[in-house]
Amino acid sequence: MLGADAMVKCLEEEGVKYVFGYPGVAICPFYNSILDSEIATILIRTEQNAAHAASGLARVTGQVGVCAVTSGPGATNVITGIATAFADSIPLVCITGQVNSELLGSDVFQEADITGAVESFVKYSYLIKDADEIPRIFKEAFYIANSGRKGPVLIDVPIDIQNAVISRFKYPEEVNLRTYKPTVKGHTVQIKKVVKELSKAKRPIICAGGGVLLSEAEKELRAFAMKHRVPVVSTMMGIGVMPTKHPMYYGMVGNNGNPYANRAMNESDLLIMVGARVADRAVSQPDLITENKVLVHIDVDPAEIGKNVGPTIPLVGDAKHIIADFMEEDFTCEHEDWIQTLNGYRETMGRVRKPNPDYVDPAEFIRMLSESMEEDAVYVADVGQNQIWSCNYHIVKDGRFLTTGGMGTMGYSIPAAMGAKLADRNRQVIAVCGDGSFQMSMMELATMRQFDIPVKIIVLKNNYLGMVREYQHYTYKDNYSVVDLSGSPDLEKLSSAYDMKFMRLSTMEGVREVIEEFLAKDESVLLECLIDPMDLVK
Repeated sequence: MLGADAMVKCLEEEGVKYVFGYPGVAICPFYNSILDSEIATILIRTEQNAAHAASGLARVTGQVGVCAVTSGPGATNVITGIATAFADSIPLVCITGQVNSELLGSDVFQEADITGAVESFVKYSYLIKDADEIPRIFKEAFYIANSGRKGPVLIDVPIDIQNAVISRFKYPEEVNLRTYKPTVKGHTVQIKKVVKELSKAKRPIICAGGGVLLSEAEKELRAFAMKHRVPVVSTMMGIGVMPTKHPMYYGMVGNNGNPYANRAMNESDLLIMVGARVADRAVSQPDLITENKVLVHIDVDPAEIGKNVGPTIPLVGDAKHIIADFMEEDFTCEHEDWIQTLNGYRETMGRVRKPNPDYVDPAEFIRMLSESMEEDAVYVADVGQNQIWSCNYHIVKDGRFLTTGGMGTMGYSIPAAMGAKLADRNRQVIAVCGDGSFQMSMMELATMRQFDIPVKIIVLKNNYLGMVREYQHYTYKDNYSVVDLSGSPDLEKLSSAYDMKFMRLSTMEGVREVIEEFLAKDESVLLECLIDPMDLVK
């Protein structure tokens, strides 16, 4: 067995069904060996999107996403996708080809120190120097990626290692790393402290982050919130932890969150942060969430607890296990007055928009689209104004809301939606992007066509880099610089070039009929919505 054969065998042992990537000479032995496997290979049109597609698949399945690219520019191109996954704690194994081992460090053709380059964006990285080590390294990589605080792991494999004969293949049954022992169960004493505070709190609230979704603890959190009548807000990455219209859910917090969600968090006397990093986008003024309140911070990564704000009660562990432990505790808490107050905020502090009737109102369009989507649909938001409108107006039912909150990488939605669709072809998957972010990944329309991945795409077109234009509107008094997207392609002709159905919506007239036709069949459709270039994310 060659090293390349062993690499493929390892992926088979891990139950991998798809590998997203782009070949080159340094990764060719691997791609030659995978031809004899039932693992499907998806040729992505640019390497960054290989990681995004693997991310979309990982987030829907809960399994590790895999991408494989060549050395040099192939490896450096994938870095942005790796960094995106790292910031959002998405489990990936990223395989890169490398030049011959004996040539490392001599600056030969397409050599790049990729393990060094990604050091700050991965949980761990390997440079394989012995083909016999392939089974152990792959086993460790998958374990590290999908345990503790999840994230990407990189495996760099020189071409001579891929072509080397290994003496014996044995895939390890378990991993035992002396220096890596993530905590799963919460400390009993700390759990009892939290329960004690909950039993006497008058204004408790839970702020749920993406860690709740990553630990698949949504059902546990919802059951806990309902049983003890504890209101819930979420960060951007936590959207979907609760259905949008759940009576105990009060929306997204943060700079672009719901005003009543932020007020609820600020006025609480007990704030339980679960699986959230307390980063600036969700909590712009950390002092506010410690003032006159008890702060409980629950996270599987001990490095996050106390990093940005000091909690009253730190609790390290996996959200699913900890919430289950809370449910086993016998306690009561009474705060109906607090819930009535929050319901009043929700009724009186909603956003007020004055949309231009000459264009599509993106907020109302997204709300109407959401109502028509299937119960378990996957909605993938890109980055920019479209992301904020999506966060605030998309209605999550029993489906998933995917976006990139940590890195905020434009061009994420289309490749991530492709990965989500391949994860479950029976689910409706929709990517929503602006005309700026669309042009960062529109080459993947070819991938969708080649591999029959029926993703529906919505482009909110305003001919601007809308979020930057809005910032320049407020900060530089409409002195716009490098945000005009003139020269963008005709999307109708582009759709035709890829043999893709095209639709256009210019105003809100007939919007329900357009949405109905857009969603009617499980086929790729590109819907262009013309929005007011001067619209703001309210």
